[in-house]
Amino acid sequence: MDLLALADFNLVARHGGFGKAARATGRPKATLSRRVGELESSLDLRLFERGARSLKLTEEGRALFERTGALLAELDETASAIASGGQRPRGRLRISAPLLFSQTAMGRIAAGFALKYPEVRLEVTTEDRPVDMIEEGYDLVIRVNPDPDESLVGRAFLRDRLVVVASPDLPRASGGLAAPGVARWAGDRQTWHVKTQGGRSTIAIEPVLALSMLIMVRDAVRAGVGAARLPISLVAHDLADGTLVLWGDIDGPEIALWALYPSRRLLSARVSAFLNFLKQAFPNGTPGELAAYIGR
Repeated sequence: MDLLALADFNLVARHGGFGKAARATGRPKATLSRRVGELESSLDLRLFERGARSLKLTEEGRALFERTGALLAELDETASAIASGGQRPRGRLRISAPLLFSQTAMGRIAAGFALKYPEVRLEVTTEDRPVDMIEEGYDLVIRVNPDPDESLVGRAFLRDRLVVVASPDLPRASGGLAAPGVARWAGDRQTWHVKTQGGRSTIAIEPVLALSMLIMVRDAVRAGVGAARLPISLVAHDLADGTLVLWGDIDGPEIALWALYPSRRLLSARVSAFLNFLKQAFPNGTPGELAAYIGR
């Protein structure tokens, strides 16, 4: 397989067309078209569906792009590192991170990383859905309690736990009566299982508000409308100040934030640098370290 033709194919696939790739790189459009045509002939496969105004990868073309794009990028990085005399982090670094972590900590982390590694072009997108790292072009994803995936490797860099908190003025329900609560979804009366110093117990909750974002839930609890389940890192300062009180720890698994990357890829200098930066930001991976980022 012609490596140059493969590189031109990836260039066109990444930019979504011959004209866009030519304008972005200054390469002649005719040269790109010729090289992709030669690659298709050598493979005896159609890699693009060519319409009058559109260009779309075929199934075979998408498979080739997913499998070779990262490898070509690594080859380019390796050549650049050798030419510059070392593995200095450089190039584009795309990260997907969950909403709450992005809202509370990612801005400061990204800024600190950019100041330390000015040759890395860091791009962070925020979404809680599972992303396809290869197809969507991410170098690293941060996920909460991810499901096992043989195609990904990584490390847990931060741990948290869920607690039930409320305003000091809110009476705790007893005798089978329900306390007002702020939930992530609308629904009927709920039962929350908690652990306290006195042992395990249950709290009956009657949802009075349904709010989809944990920051909104925390603000509603601060206003005294009801109790809620929240990460302790998000309310640590409130508990320390006494503006919220702890009703108990949720009886269940802890929250773990993982940094993941494709197992088939070599660990690039920029990904390695970001993983090390996370380790420096959260050396012990405790909720208190995250609370320090969140502030009051």
